[in-house]
Amino acid sequence: MIIGIPKEIKTDEYRAGIVPVGVETLVRNGHKVLVEAKAGMGSGISDDDYEKSGAKILPSAKEVYEKAEMIIKVKEPISQEYSLIKAGQIVFTYFHFASSEELTKAMMERKAVCIAYETIQTPDGKLPLLVPMSEIAGRMSAQEGAKYLEKPMEGKGILLSGIPGVARANVLILGAGVVGTNAAKIAAGLGANVTIMDINLDRLRYLDDVMPSNVSTLMCNSYNIKERLPYTDLLIGAVLIPGAKTPRLVTKDMIPLMTHGSVIVDVSIDQGGCIETSHPTTHKNPTYIVDGVVHYCVTNMPGAVGRTSTYGLANATLPYALEIANKGYKKASKENKAIKWGLNIVEGEVTYKAVADAFGLKVSGLDI
Repeated sequence: MIIGIPKEIKTDEYRAGIVPVGVETLVRNGHKVLVEAKAGMGSGISDDDYEKSGAKILPSAKEVYEKAEMIIKVKEPISQEYSLIKAGQIVFTYFHFASSEELTKAMMERKAVCIAYETIQTPDGKLPLLVPMSEIAGRMSAQEGAKYLEKPMEGKGILLSGIPGVARANVLILGAGVVGTNAAKIAAGLGANVTIMDINLDRLRYLDDVMPSNVSTLMCNSYNIKERLPYTDLLIGAVLIPGAKTPRLVTKDMIPLMTHGSVIVDVSIDQGGCIETSHPTTHKNPTYIVDGVVHYCVTNMPGAVGRTSTYGLANATLPYALEIANKGYKKASKENKAIKWGLNIVEGEVTYKAVADAFGLKVSGLDI
């Protein structure tokens, strides 16, 4: 199979779709890898590194898309990439379709085979291609929240840890999955008082056992959220329903409950956000203020730490990319149900129910 790696062009996106060892592995299995020039620059990977591993460097994304049977990316295609995608071409990347009707309809029109990293799901319910980026985004959420609580960033001007004689900050985390757990680890490590909420009581019991003493757990419901918001300095949204639009747990009417200069980091923004006042932002312009509360809603948080993110993601995606390349997407999906779960749109038809439900579209069954 001919596999193409275009350069990511989303604003401030520094990740790359593959690392040199991935190229080497694919080439060793009889595949051809085409990499757009400077695709790895943001991750510290040179064109020479890729060439030494067996890739061919092409000067433009147009040439990569024209020749490739499968495209491996990091972020969803954006408008200027839509026309480059061919009918029947496999696109293997993060899509987050439920948050964008425009992207969904564009991929249907292009009749691409869209395999979404975020819905690849193993029989035990795990999301192996979402985990590494969720780990990074969760850790970054506490780090970014701490920064934007500083007064020059329009925050309250408080330190998460406090100091002897001065109270530490209060951090509230909505969601106790991978993002929420990693956010709690970092916030707790920085010395904050952390409360993590979830609807899964077994998960809360587990976290209560393993987390340090400055982390407490609380059942997630609107009453408890309202009770905690007036005392919350940093609110982290870490809710995920695989492939579906995120439920809004904090409404715009709740925002004034928070004190002036508090900070919200909505990691759920990739799937629409769990805060009603959230809307996507970029690393260049990461924040805005609503009712005196700083909102940080960057849709590609891990892109800022491109080197760590690229290698972390490639570790997880390569086995699936290799299986798809070796077998073709139909046979790979038939033999590996995790890959079948990753199929969101196939040649004009929506095949993932949560995406269809988000926009009132018909879901098509796969004859695989």
